[in-house]
This record gives sequence, structure tokens and C-alpha cells, in this order.
Amino acid sequence: MAVTASAPGTDDARRAIEAVWRIESARVIAGVARIVRDIGVAEELAQDALVAALEQWPGAGVPDNPGAWLTTTAKHRAIDLVRRKEVFARKLRELGHTLEGGQAYEPDFAAAEAAADGDIEDDLLRLVFTACHPVLSTEARVALTLRLLGGLTTAEIARAYLVPEATVAQRIVRAKRTLAKADVPFEQPHGPDRVERLSSVLEVIYLVFNEGYSATAGDDWMRPALCEDALRLARVLAGLMPKEPEVHGLAALLEIQASRSAARTGPDGQPVLLADQDRRRWDQLLIRRGFAALARAEAAGGPPGPYALQAAIAACHARALHPRDTDWRRIAELYAALARRAPSPVVELNRAVAVTMAYGPQEGLTLVDRLTDEPSLRGYHLLPSVRGDLLERLGRYAEAREEFLRAASLTRNERERALLVERAARASLAAKG
Repeated sequence: MAVTASAPGTDDARRAIEAVWRIESARVIAGVARIVRDIGVAEELAQDALVAALEQWPGAGVPDNPGAWLTTTAKHRAIDLVRRKEVFARKLRELGHTLEGGQAYEPDFAAAEAAADGDIEDDLLRLVFTACHPVLSTEARVALTLRLLGGLTTAEIARAYLVPEATVAQRIVRAKRTLAKADVPFEQPHGPDRVERLSSVLEVIYLVFNEGYSATAGDDWMRPALCEDALRLARVLAGLMPKEPEVHGLAALLEIQASRSAARTGPDGQPVLLADQDRRRWDQLLIRRGFAALARAEAAGGPPGPYALQAAIAACHARALHPRDTDWRRIAELYAALARRAPSPVVELNRAVAVTMAYGPQEGLTLVDRLTDEPSLRGYHLLPSVRGDLLERLGRYAEAREEFLRAASLTRNERERALLVERAARASLAAKG
């Protein structure tokens, strides 16, 4: 395997390895998992290749194709592992023994060698579906996906979700154990199972993005790194599944949402609401990418799915150069379609906001008041936040103040709490005339 002529310093090599690992680790693990048919073992072998790189690259130089070097090294170790198991199984047969449980392990060495030359894109898709298998809890799916596909360390995932590192480590270990115990095959599902599993995959990527876009807890309003990871996963998935309209719908939604990132916080990190954002700071390249992905979703035909509908709503905002140019009637129509396609109290709350902007705050308040007894929204801070905004627009300042304070008591994000308390104070002043 070719290497660069001059060896880099240890620090340079380490930085190169970290960068390559972040980009290539999923492909390395996917390629090895096809051989050994076990996610946990595949990750261990990929880590072995990483250790080999850390040992060799500082002295020998970074290879011309470092990703291929890691993949080849890991696959060689996987083949060696299968070969050792084959020898072990043969000796057991010769001794007349069987493994515990009565059934001897019978490795298929020829199949493993054939698998080593498989299509890496197909392997990556198998890894996506395996990491997001419904047999795992949502938390486990998110942790495993970020670990295997995002290339994040356990510590990075723990920091992102503000949980102890030991908790994340346990989630990942249990996830791999659950997959092995359930005998989840390393393969792409087909038919109705594929539809169900794809829905799970898209949900996990969207959850990761949303946690980065509006952090549920902590001192920061956003965590851009999580948004970037989710966006990268969505792009990879769109490349792997070009005929799935909802995959393009999700990619479009994330591209357009991500385009607003720089405008969503002020100089001190405080949140800036959509209507107050400087739209000149929206990333036009991401918007164009989002429009292109949405066009691909629409070109696939059929009724739009939930992600394509949400992307169409985001596109309406992106086309408006000024908040007053926003086509709120179109957005209200799209939310109505989304409510029919994927009904939920949160969608109804968002529809109420769009109706308010299109037809006035009283119409929106009528919709919001229908949600006040909804059990699933009892602890959801955005319900009193939206209601407070509508009451403020109607001049009912004292009631608005109470709603803003209630919303502030429910949110776990410090930046958002400060914004809500500030709005409550302004409403209080307005109430006093």
C-alpha cells in the first residue's frame, strides 16, 4: 500500500487519522460487518485498524488513500478471524466435541472471502438499517447511529446529549448485545419491513438534527455539530437511496433548516426568532441544495410524505426575502396537509401559528385553545409560549405574561428561559399601560 514520501510528525499524523476516521469509519465498519456478520465484532476490528494506523502512520507516513488503508487492514483482520474460527471448528469436529448448546460454530470462510469484495455502498446501507433497527430503543438507536455512522466517540455523544459518558457507553453496549440476541441480520430489509425500517432511520436522523437545532437542555440554544452530523447522514442516505422520495424530503428539510443556523443566535448566543432573523445571513448554498432535494422528492411522484411537506414549508420561508413576503396561506395549507398525513398535537400547534399569520391571532388562538387539555403537551413549553404570543398580539397582556412565565418554567434550555422571562417582563409593562 503506497504511503507519502515524507513521514509527518506525530501530531500531524494523529490529526490526519482523526479526520479520516470521522469520515471513513462507517464505511470501514460496514465493510467488515459484511464479513463477520456482527456489528460489535466489526467495530472492534475497525478499532484495531485504527490502532494500527496510530502506530504506523507517524513513522511511515499517511497513505495516499487512508480510507482504503483502514478498510483493507480491517478486512484482513476480519478474514484472519474467520479463518481462525474455521480452524477451531475443524479441530472441535476432529475431537468429536461440540460447542456449548449442542451446535458447533460453522464459519463459512469462502463466503467471508467473497463478502470482502462486496459493494461498500450496499454495506453502508445495511449498517444504517441495522443501527436503526426498531428492536432498539430510540435512545439506543441514536447513540449507535452517532457512534457507527457519525464516527463520534462515546465522550462526544455524551457531551452532545448532556448525559454521563457511562450512560452512553451502556446504551451502545446494550444496543449491540440486543442486536446480537435478536439475531438481527446484517442486510437491507425488503417490502413492508423496508418501509417500517426506513421510517425508523429517517426518524433517528431527524432526532439528531433537532437536538442540534434546538437543544432540549443546557446553556446553548444550538449544537451545530449535531446538525452537521445529521445533515451528513441525510446526504449519505440520499445518495444510497436515490429513488426514495422521503429520503430526499428529509435531506431537503435539513438543508433548508440548517441554512438559518448563523441567523438563529445573536452576538451573545441569545435566540433570534424566525421573524427577527437577518435573512442576509441565511446560507444560500444550503438553500439551493434544499430546493434541489425537494425537487427530487416531488419528481418521484405520489402524494408527499411528512418530511417532504415540512421541507415545502421550510422552502416557503426560504423564498421570502423579508418576513412580510412570506406566503402564510400556502404554509397554512401545507400544515393542514401535514396534519392529515401525520396528525399530532405538535403539528396542530404549528398549524395554529401559520393560521395566525395568514388569518389573524384570534383564529390561531381558537386552534391553540383546543390543545390546552392535550395530555401529551402538558409539559411542552411551546404550547404556553405560542399561546402567550397570540394573547400578546390580541392585547391581552396580563394573560400573555402568565403564559410566558409558565413556558419559562417548563423549558430546560437556559437561553430560551431567559428569552421567555424577558417577554413576560415586556408583557407586564404593556399591561400596566
